[in-house]
Amino acid sequence: MVDVSDLDKLIVVGDRVLVKPKTPQDRTRSGLFLPPGVEEKQKVQSGYVVKVGPGYPIPTLNEADESWKKHDGASYFPLQAKPGDLAVFIQENTYEVEFKSEKYLIVPQNAILLLLRDEGLFE
Repeated sequence: MVDVSDLDKLIVVGDRVLVKPKTPQDRTRSGLFLPPGVEEKQKVQSGYVVKVGPGYPIPTLNEADESWKKHDGASYFPLQAKPGDLAVFIQENTYEVEFKSEKYLIVPQNAILLLLRDEGLFE
């Protein structure tokens, strides 16, 4: 299992979200066993948001026009996804990565169809 301090080493860039995919179901609702890989072939997948990027970059004003202002760098419009949310997303837009023997998905914000935010989700 990946420690939280290990995840702090990962920096998610831009409008992307790091997602831990939900454990795939091995049976259908009626009780039929599914062969391995069926979940991965579906167009829509779900998982838990682990980390989010800073958001969409906002263009800064021309520094020459306001040279008296202190500029801290880039400004960002924050993403809707928050760590702990359950995200439903389009799978074909994702990138799979492995970190410390755990599978994660990098999902762009625009591929997320639905977020479920429940404070008691992990209790």
